[in-house]
Amino acid sequence: MERVRLGVVGCGVMGKRHLAAAAESPLLEPVAVADRFEEKAGEAAREYGIEKVYAEGAMLIEDPDVDAVVLATPTADRNALGVPALEKGKHLLVEKPVAMTAADVERMIAARGDRVAACCSGRYHFLASTTAAREVVAAGALGELRVVHCRAHGAAGPPRQKSPPAWRLNKALNGGGILVNWGCYDLDYLFDVAGWTLKPRTVLAQAWTVPPRLQANVAEGSDAETHFSALIRCDGGTVITFERGEYMPAHSESAWQIVGTQGALNLVMVPQEGKVITHDDLTAEEGVVTRTVWEGTETWGDMLGRMVVDFAEAIVHGREPATTLEKSLVIQKITDAIYASAESGRAVDIS
Repeated sequence: MERVRLGVVGCGVMGKRHLAAAAESPLLEPVAVADRFEEKAGEAAREYGIEKVYAEGAMLIEDPDVDAVVLATPTADRNALGVPALEKGKHLLVEKPVAMTAADVERMIAARGDRVAACCSGRYHFLASTTAAREVVAAGALGELRVVHCRAHGAAGPPRQKSPPAWRLNKALNGGGILVNWGCYDLDYLFDVAGWTLKPRTVLAQAWTVPPRLQANVAEGSDAETHFSALIRCDGGTVITFERGEYMPAHSESAWQIVGTQGALNLVMVPQEGKVITHDDLTAEEGVVTRTVWEGTETWGDMLGRMVVDFAEAIVHGREPATTLEKSLVIQKITDAIYASAESGRAVDIS
């Protein structure tokens, strides 16, 4: 079997992780890299024995020896590179968030044809704990879903010695802040555990930038949110309560939960030692009885390299990847609606 010849655009942290995983996969052959910073592209090429090095992603996309492209660039570049890559007949894996707006995702879908196209917001699908949680919901153990809950806060620390990258909290370069950097993971994870049955319709939200006292903690010119809170109503009356913040003036905490008419699933999304997933089962005889669904230790290494391997498997075996562009579109529509509601102060409908 011939390996899928891979080109990676963007040789920063995530681009190099994709290259490392691809180099170890029997399904992939890294053949080209591109980065506007010559030293980054050259370093990646030397490390993985890649001969073709490009200064621009558009040049890599034109290469006939590249079968599939990974876009690990700032969000603002993804639509401009992703659509041409698909139109050139390349398979496409896009870092999260998939695009700046839902309209950009729709353009990718229109250009996709019969190629595989996927987004990296699905990283947490591959954890064993996620599979166990998904099976509880699929078996109907929770009954009809009522509330899907995410609350994740990261407490502020001292200013970093090295300033974070300028794009990270920049609306023009990244499309937003903590919502697109981490919130897309939360939504993809919770929608996946719920079996992608949720149909969001209305969003009411608010967002805030970094507290003035912590301005030194972020890059100069940062204008995107570091904290947001949203209420999302879905078809059938299911409600998503969704809050995430970084540089918070409060202690760190995190909780992901799905509550139904017959019980609740208490989740931990991120890898950690001694992780426990529990099911609160509502019984007529005893009330709520709690049992452990999964427990163990998971590491970041269990998931970080899985996206590009899943991408290759989807290409080779002719199946869907973990997070398709259609699933990414649902997440992006929610994201767009949260920003629109936060700006207008009114509830926003999702078409």
